[in-house]
Amino acid sequence: MIRLLLLLLGSELIQRRWRALATLGLLWAAIGLAILIDALDGDTVIQPHYFGYLLLLEGVVALGAAMAAVSRRGYRFARAAVLVIPSVAIILQPTHGNLIIAILLGIVLLVDGGFRIASAHVVRFRGWKWSLGAGVVEVLFAIGTLQPWPTGYEGTIGVNVGALLIVGGLATLRISLRLRRMPPGAPISVLLGAAMPAAAWARQAADADESRGDLIVHVWTPAGSAGTVAWRPIVDRYVAAVDPNGVISTGHAALELKPDLYISHYPAQEIDRSPDDFARVLRAGRENDVPGRFQPSYAQEAAGWCEATEHVRFSRFDPERLRAFWREYGADNTYNLTNRNCSSVVAQALDAALEGALGRDGRPWRAGLQAMLSPDLWAAGVLRRRAESMAWTPGLVLDYARLLQIVVEPEPEISVPAWLRWMRRSAPADGLRAGEH
Repeated sequence: MIRLLLLLLGSELIQRRWRALATLGLLWAAIGLAILIDALDGDTVIQPHYFGYLLLLEGVVALGAAMAAVSRRGYRFARAAVLVIPSVAIILQPTHGNLIIAILLGIVLLVDGGFRIASAHVVRFRGWKWSLGAGVVEVLFAIGTLQPWPTGYEGTIGVNVGALLIVGGLATLRISLRLRRMPPGAPISVLLGAAMPAAAWARQAADADESRGDLIVHVWTPAGSAGTVAWRPIVDRYVAAVDPNGVISTGHAALELKPDLYISHYPAQEIDRSPDDFARVLRAGRENDVPGRFQPSYAQEAAGWCEATEHVRFSRFDPERLRAFWREYGADNTYNLTNRNCSSVVAQALDAALEGALGRDGRPWRAGLQAMLSPDLWAAGVLRRRAESMAWTPGLVLDYARLLQIVVEPEPEISVPAWLRWMRRSAPADGLRAGEH
């Protein structure tokens, strides 16, 4: 999450403050270590319900935002429920509550660690050995969470919160040291796996061009493009769908900036995606690199195939950083189903375009703090980590773009309280008319 936050603030605002960022990382890790040690001795000074109150506060804020929202209200209410329900469980501390929380956390860690190990072994992406090691550590931590020693589950919440803060603090420290070594003017997006060296960006920095339209992310979901016959919502959305002929469709993603920029990467020759051969082509190695091609425009692509299933628009972005990215990426048409595909290039282009989106605000630090407290930014960070540990897919890009849109372009504040607006919407029309004079 911290990498994503720094990206949205921009290198101009962050790079010269790398020392402050390093200090913050050390302080963050020290607080986490104190919480972890306090939780391990069984006699906790920092009680678990304190964390519940913080979570409840975030849930109440999310609930208010859901009531005031004019779009995607179902998602916003679900997000608020995910925050409120566990916070109430932590605060009330029902019978066997600590055991239940330990089991839930342990299962989540076990599944996530197992997924890391499996994806690293199958895909073999860059840095896969580090990811495999992290997965092993996560599985061991899950086992430790599931067993009662040494606090009989009383310290479960404190141990996990402390460990999370330690990992986040050390990651922040590492990023600050990398910022120190970056060339002046280079974008933070290179820390997120951009497709070119930082020096290439520094040479192409330019003033923003205001004469352009919205940035649009087009997504063809696997199910929408395959006409799948079997209903498997998670697999069909995020991985692949099977059409009536048994052919696998992974969907597609593209990015458009009118009037003259369109990013849509395809293999020059269709890759064999039969179930028998699909596992082999998932490897991210050079042995699976093939020549690629770029579509000229959305109109031509839609006419030759079908209209995109979903569209996500952005109005706050940096067109020159986007064009600089595309000049470098477009010079090499190599396609790889896992690490250089249609979805990965859209994610990288989106990172380039949105760098500094919060930093250009009149009050960047306030915008950054609001973003840091937003569950959507945390969700986007988790989603990015998941994609980097295996592969970007159209479904992941769609969710990633939607989450970033909420963070970068939040709905405008309203002059009446959220709950009052919600009550007005919910009131029967006849009742409203009866009160009119």
